[in-house]
Amino acid sequence: MSAELCTGSALDETKFDEPGNNPSITCDCTYENGSTCHITQMRFYALDIRGVIPEDIVALKYLTFLKIDQNFLTGTLPAFIGNLSKLQILSIALNAFHGTIPKELGNLKELTILSIGHNNFSGTLPPELGNLVKLKEIYIDSVGLVGEFPSTFAKLRNMEVLWASDTPLSGKIPEFVGSWTRLKQLRFQGNSFEGPIPSSFSMLISLNSLRISDLYNVSSSLDFITSLKNLTDLVLRNALISGTIPSNIGEHQSLQILDLSFNNLTGRIPSALFNMSSLTYLFLGNNSLSGPLPRQKSETLQNIDLSYNDISGSFPSWVTTSGLQLNLVANNFIFGSSNKSAFPGLNCLQKNFPCYRNSPLYANFSIKCGDRTMRTADGTVYEAENASLGPASFYVTSFDKWAVSNVGLFSDRSEPSYLQTTYAQVTRTNTPELFQRSRISPGSLRYYGLGLENGPYTVSMLFAETGFTDRSSQTSKSLGRRVFDIYIQGSLRQKDFDISKEAGGVEIALEKVFNAIVSENYLEVHLFWAGKGPAAYQCKVTMAQ
Repeated sequence: MSAELCTGSALDETKFDEPGNNPSITCDCTYENGSTCHITQMRFYALDIRGVIPEDIVALKYLTFLKIDQNFLTGTLPAFIGNLSKLQILSIALNAFHGTIPKELGNLKELTILSIGHNNFSGTLPPELGNLVKLKEIYIDSVGLVGEFPSTFAKLRNMEVLWASDTPLSGKIPEFVGSWTRLKQLRFQGNSFEGPIPSSFSMLISLNSLRISDLYNVSSSLDFITSLKNLTDLVLRNALISGTIPSNIGEHQSLQILDLSFNNLTGRIPSALFNMSSLTYLFLGNNSLSGPLPRQKSETLQNIDLSYNDISGSFPSWVTTSGLQLNLVANNFIFGSSNKSAFPGLNCLQKNFPCYRNSPLYANFSIKCGDRTMRTADGTVYEAENASLGPASFYVTSFDKWAVSNVGLFSDRSEPSYLQTTYAQVTRTNTPELFQRSRISPGSLRYYGLGLENGPYTVSMLFAETGFTDRSSQTSKSLGRRVFDIYIQGSLRQKDFDISKEAGGVEIALEKVFNAIVSENYLEVHLFWAGKGPAAYQCKVTMAQ
């Protein structure tokens, strides 16, 4: 029981969960009158192990816990895994498995947790998984599975956690999910689901986290959230939500994060929303909300995005609160001397971007996103853009030449920085230092050219993937991908842009060139995360006639 096993440890259950004990096993000697010990738990976590799952593993017939995620295991997920009939927890996420999910997993009747996300699986979800009636948690993010949820999943009434984002599942969101009354966390982001959000979701009164985005075709209202009083984070982003924000939204007293951005919401912002004691992050951008700002705000609400709405009027006193991040770009505010001093340059970023309208000053500029001013080998001077941007922020240059707006919150990430530094030597460029420090964003990043002469422009963007290692390294850090959409002047120019895929690898410079027409003296470049891959991207931007 104390011997070394492949430089790991054989432990009792009290020490198995300690992070330092990896790899490790747990043995149980209570079987057969103590004459034989059997391995019941096995963990090889984040060790970049390569190879395939060996068939010898089926000899471990008493195994209840198998955690082998965050390695570089390849091949298919073998059907013989279904012979480990005592398994309660199976976690193989963040590997390089491919092929279909074997139907034999439906034989694991004791399974309570199944984590297979971030692999290269294909095909559909096997209906046999609906036989796993003890299942409480399932994680199938970023696995490439297509098709609809099998109707057999309706039997999974013990489900507490379902994460299925960045997976091209399609059809309608299953109505039967509303019968999983024990459900606490649900994530459907970056899928191919058709709306609306089922009305049966109003029965999910145990939910504390609900994240749904990127729906199409049919709109939904917010009526179903009325009874979901245990929510701590609610993200319904780019989900075709229409109607008004419920006036009783203030009854959700546990809500800390609310993201209703990129929808079709109308009407005024309920004053109760700004007076909730727990709410810290509020994202309402890209809707059609109107009226003035609420006159009061709670002390806890410190990050507010209201950009791209029809909000108007003057500013209440709370807008100057210390530490507050407030993005009010592209609205209809009235600006006097006091308003201009509160938000320098914001008057230039209201609807129709009025500064220098019909009296342009500029015809080109270059921005070094997230860093100091730099001159490249070809003589281009990239102006510094190293502002302290955060979840809801904007910055306008002192000479009103260009601006930047950032919106979004990194989820499940302890490092909150919106900048990324690397000392990698990026290739295919004469100025590799240009890529050593970059702006990253978890949601929506916009750059604006202001006071531009009207006419045709060339927009050049320089990208390099410096956040992941190359796939040839065969480590878990090489499995990530960065995917986002590129809009110019509000028009989608490239969907699902993957930097390393298009460049042919990581740490390779890639130039994207687009043509654009400036007709109202401003230009907008928008990088938008639509729920696929990790929520971050980086770039350098040049715009010139």
